[in-house]
Amino acid sequence: MTQENMAIVEPQQQLTLSVAIRDDARFANYYAGPNEQVVHELQRQWTTHGEPFIFLWGANGVGCSHLLQAACHYAEGLGHQSVYLPLDELAEYSSAVLDSMEQLPLVALDNIQAVTGNPEWEEALFHLFNRIRDRQGHLLIAADNSPKSIGVNLPDLVSRLTWGMTYQVEPLEDEDKVQALLLRAKRRGLNMGDDVARFILTRGPRDMQGLFDLLDKLDQASLSAQRKLTIPFIKTELDW
Repeated sequence: MTQENMAIVEPQQQLTLSVAIRDDARFANYYAGPNEQVVHELQRQWTTHGEPFIFLWGANGVGCSHLLQAACHYAEGLGHQSVYLPLDELAEYSSAVLDSMEQLPLVALDNIQAVTGNPEWEEALFHLFNRIRDRQGHLLIAADNSPKSIGVNLPDLVSRLTWGMTYQVEPLEDEDKVQALLLRAKRRGLNMGDDVARFILTRGPRDMQGLFDLLDKLDQASLSAQRKLTIPFIKTELDW
C-alpha cells in the first residue's frame, strides 16, 4: 500500500494527513464485465480526445474506489502526478484540504456525497472545479448516486458535477464475479480452480470488496497452513 502525505492547514494548527492508496488497485486486476467502457474512458482521459472530467457513481462495493485509485496509478505510470482524496475520511477537516490541489494534473475525489449539504465544502468544491478547468487539469469524482441525487444545495456546483461524462458503474452478475475472483487470485499468484471460486461465491459475501477481502484471508491461511486452496480446506478454515 502506498501513501501520500498532505499538509492540511487548520486555524492555528497544521495537520499532516496520510492518505492510503492500495497498491493492488489497478486496472490490470479489475474485472470490468459490463463496465469496460468506463475503464476505456478512464484510460482515454490522457489522449487528445479524452474527457478531462468524469463522474462515476454506483452502489457500495461495485468498485468506484478501485477505479479512481487505478486511474491514479495509471496516470502516474504516464508521468502525471495525481492525488486521491477519500472525502468520507476528510469530511472532519476544513475544506482547506482542497486548496492548491488544481496544481496536480489529476485530482480524484472519492465519496463526494460525504460532504454535500455542507455549505463550506460545496463552495470549496465549486471553486476547485473552476481552477482545475482554468489549468486544463483532469478531475475524477465518485459517489454513491448520480450528480443530481447526492444532496447538493449549491446550484452552481450541481452544474459543475455534470460538466463532463457521467457513468454508472454496474454491479457484476454472478458469472462475472467468478471471473473477477479468478483474476484476483491469478494476480496474487494463487492457484484457484473455477469450482473453488464458485463455492466461495455461493457461501461468501455478495459484494466484490467483501469477496476480495475473504480471498485475501484465505490466501494468508493457505500460506500459513501450507495447504492448497481447496473446498475442504475452505470449509474447515471458515467453518462452512
